[in-house]
Amino acid sequence: MRIGILGYGNLGKGVECAIRNNPDMELAGVFTRRNPESIKIQTKGVNVYSADDMIKMKDNIDIMIICCGSATDLPTMTPETAKHFNVIDSYDKHKNIPQHFKNVDKAAKQGDNIAFISVGWDPGMFSLNRLFENAILTNGKDYTFWGKGVSQGHSDAVRRVDGVLDAKQYTIPIDSALNSVRSGENPELTAYTSHTRECFVVAEEGANLEKIEKEIKTMPAYFEDYDTKVKFITKAELDRDHANIPHGGFVIRSGKTGWNNGNNQIIEYRLKLDSNPEFNASIILAYARAAHRMRKRGLTGCKTVFDVAPVDLIDMSSEELRANML
Repeated sequence: MRIGILGYGNLGKGVECAIRNNPDMELAGVFTRRNPESIKIQTKGVNVYSADDMIKMKDNIDIMIICCGSATDLPTMTPETAKHFNVIDSYDKHKNIPQHFKNVDKAAKQGDNIAFISVGWDPGMFSLNRLFENAILTNGKDYTFWGKGVSQGHSDAVRRVDGVLDAKQYTIPIDSALNSVRSGENPELTAYTSHTRECFVVAEEGANLEKIEKEIKTMPAYFEDYDTKVKFITKAELDRDHANIPHGGFVIRSGKTGWNNGNNQIIEYRLKLDSNPEFNASIILAYARAAHRMRKRGLTGCKTVFDVAPVDLIDMSSEELRANML
């Protein structure tokens, strides 16, 4: 598979690294809205191109992975790119996924392409686990906790606020809420009572800090429903104390079984990640493989992780899977 990368930030760099661990893939090119000469990639013999020249490479790329932000880029960039390429994005605004799906589905079918949206660990792997848990424990309740860790999408959203030079956003589960779920108490939780969000912000000199803080805390789909704390720091402090991008979280379903529903059953899936973008990149490449196989079978339009058979994700045959993993 010939992979193209659109956008060379943290996620794009993660995809480039992950390609090295997938022998059935190769990097065909990196595309950027910045000056291509300013971008230095690690893969020898591969060029960096202007995003404006992307269409010229259409016949040389099997899957284009869009490594840009959900806040303002992907809602327009994914459908536009899907008209010309098979694509994958990591759109993470959960509430807006249905509309994003419709927009991308229309564009992909127009271009006779396949497009996967919202691929990552949440949405993505956590979504699958919620599905499996609900299928198994039909009488139960779902809980998802994120963190503690840096959210790329939320950090990007903060950086888009006027007056912000740079920022990192941490999502932190509230311990009492997590412990209550694990004990089978089945609490009624809201966004506010299950998580806090901490934003470390480097502001432009002379910027209105109160205005920035208010815009962050009231941002729809990102912060308005959460207990959000904003702390202004220097660029040196951000570089020193917040250089890494860890993350993780838990998907838990607490359910009942038995004739009188007398037995508690709890399923918990956990992730603990040193590098959020590198892990997301690894997931995306597994779905790039699936997208490539599904397109060869004639499928077009928009898809999500729910539409993929597990056998399409891995570089192994069905016979190998039955012998080694079943």
